[in-house]
Amino acid sequence: MLLRIEETTRGQRNNFIIYSVSTRSMASKTPVGFIGLGNMGSPMAKNLLKNGYPVIATDVFPQSCKELQDTGAQVVDSPADVAEKADRIITMLPSSPNVIEVYTGPNGILKKVKKGTLLIDSSTIDPAVSREMAVAAEKKGAVFMDAPVSGGVGAASMAKLTFMVGGVVEEYNAAKELLTCMGANVIYCGQVGTGQAAKICNNMLLAIGMIGTAETMNLGIRLGLDPKLLAKILNMSSGRCWSSDTYNPVPGVMEGVPSANNYQGGFGTTLMAKDLGLAQNTATNTKTPIPLGSLAHQIYRVMCSRGYANKDFSSVFQFLREEEGQ
Repeated sequence: MLLRIEETTRGQRNNFIIYSVSTRSMASKTPVGFIGLGNMGSPMAKNLLKNGYPVIATDVFPQSCKELQDTGAQVVDSPADVAEKADRIITMLPSSPNVIEVYTGPNGILKKVKKGTLLIDSSTIDPAVSREMAVAAEKKGAVFMDAPVSGGVGAASMAKLTFMVGGVVEEYNAAKELLTCMGANVIYCGQVGTGQAAKICNNMLLAIGMIGTAETMNLGIRLGLDPKLLAKILNMSSGRCWSSDTYNPVPGVMEGVPSANNYQGGFGTTLMAKDLGLAQNTATNTKTPIPLGSLAHQIYRVMCSRGYANKDFSSVFQFLREEEGQ
């Protein structure tokens, strides 16, 4: 059995923390299952192929399957069929109900999963559902880990995602072997569900920051400031954030972002509203006050009902501009 040794320093004392590592082959190029070939899942699966891993995939949309099949993947009919052919499976699905169906449904993974299979779920879902899936997998002799991502479609295409991983530490290196093919950062967060917790917290802050950036830019424009100039000032000042310097919501300020393409692509408003709903639920369950998170949730829910559901979440700038005209 391999051992990984990390050295930490506390004062003048060195402490060695030893983790046992799974006996799975760390360099194996045996097939990897992939379920969920949407905007994020498809480029992630393609990066596995680029790294020499045979991919066995399925998705509810045939066109998504055909596109991946054309790049060399084997396509099967159901999650159960994937589980029959692969002992390492990655899922990337829209919501908690989708995850429950794919894992425990009539044609789900757990119907045909083999003992010892490593199951990695990169969906963003309720941490409680991740824990439920881990228990169900354990009963079948499989190991479930949650590994949601941050970075969006662009990062998925360039294999620069950040993965937040929750699960048994003994399987972390086996998961990391695959995740590093699709991301630049892979961070172990703790037990099952902690990856989801980190992702939910990140996206709540992202939503609050985007709304704040959109409000700020809109106010500056109303006060006569050129939007590019205002963005430049913000990005060299204390107000700088990811939404202002990397993903600016104002059309014409930056190239290569959704605001430059009528808010097409990117991270949909519906998905942001879903993630904020997860934050709201967990905050309620833990009795944690999130006044700005709650307000952000309401804003994105209203946007979904006003025709912004399929637009990128940075379209909150356009939404605010339309609101001021009413």
